[in-house]
Amino acid sequence: MVARGVGICGIGVVSGYGWGREPMWDGLLGGKPAAAVVPGLGMNADETVWAARVPDGGDPVDGPGRFARAMRAAAREAIRDAGDRGWRPGRRVGLLHAVVLGEVDLWRDFYTTRGGTVPVREYLALMPSTPMSMFMREFGFHGPAMNVSAMCASGNAGLITAKSWLDAGIVDDVVFVATDLSLTPENVSHFVRLGVAIADSEPLDACRPFQQGSRGFVMGEASVSFVLSRRSTRPYAYALGGAMSHDAYHATSIDPALTHVTATFEDALANAGVPASAVRYLNAHGPGTAQCDLAEAAVLDRLFPEDTEVYSVKPLTGHCQGAASAVEVAVAALGYDRGTVPAPPTVAPGHPRLLNGPSPVEDGLTVKSSLGMGGHNSVIVLAPPA
Repeated sequence: MVARGVGICGIGVVSGYGWGREPMWDGLLGGKPAAAVVPGLGMNADETVWAARVPDGGDPVDGPGRFARAMRAAAREAIRDAGDRGWRPGRRVGLLHAVVLGEVDLWRDFYTTRGGTVPVREYLALMPSTPMSMFMREFGFHGPAMNVSAMCASGNAGLITAKSWLDAGIVDDVVFVATDLSLTPENVSHFVRLGVAIADSEPLDACRPFQQGSRGFVMGEASVSFVLSRRSTRPYAYALGGAMSHDAYHATSIDPALTHVTATFEDALANAGVPASAVRYLNAHGPGTAQCDLAEAAVLDRLFPEDTEVYSVKPLTGHCQGAASAVEVAVAALGYDRGTVPAPPTVAPGHPRLLNGPSPVEDGLTVKSSLGMGGHNSVIVLAPPA
């Protein structure tokens, strides 16, 4: 089983908890949501908005915006971490960057306050290719480099693409980064208007995946990076396989028949070469919205054995949009390494298989699902390192 998998050999995280994977892990273990009241994020001056926004930081040399700084900081941390765990880069190191909305702060300023008139150097900083190019130059990597975009499923999409590159022999290693720092007043407001985001309540009051009283999610930001390789002596976990599909049904709603959602789970297990009976955890998309939680609960009850437990960390990390599934893969991989599933505390009656707070890791596989807006279904299968 593990021989077919790709090792997650290094992890880097920038999140609402701060710059680095350890602040995120400590926050999760403490059951503390990353979200806080963020001044200036509301459309009105007196509006209270809760969000898990990445704090200011990073190296100004990496670019003028938070997006590029976070992307390169997360990637550097992952590369250092992988090196400490026995990885050495091969000749062909590729880069995949999951992006839905890039440099929104700079684009907003470009249009609203600067009238589209900026020096050429600053204009180049707006391009999604620029932080990728600077990253490849910094480390002297010469493999393929490209962006991946599949809404909230972008993290899973990037991991599946990375594994396909490695399986095909196109690269020796992949650095994968998923970055979403898109919280502006306009973006937050429109997600609230869509009826899925909650901005006026503390996270555990609003976002209760698989529990009664959940009203949606609190929005978050993150950049998460992995080094993916078969040449590490001490990986955190293995990605065994995965699958993606599209509902082709609606711009925001899941097809209520769940035909393609269910098939994606089944295809991911088949691609990984494992039975549903081997799955111990469903690390769910779990945004706290009625349609997503009902869909994943139905698949859990239909496909997986009674000892398969479910959790979602979105009440703590926030919904990090294009980086969401990458954040949640990092949580699962760190959990295998450290012997704990850092699930949020339950706050209301819910699904009987929902984990309640940090729990010891039991033997078995983790299925990570992510249901991106617009019908993007994605599932990957993760295994512990031994």
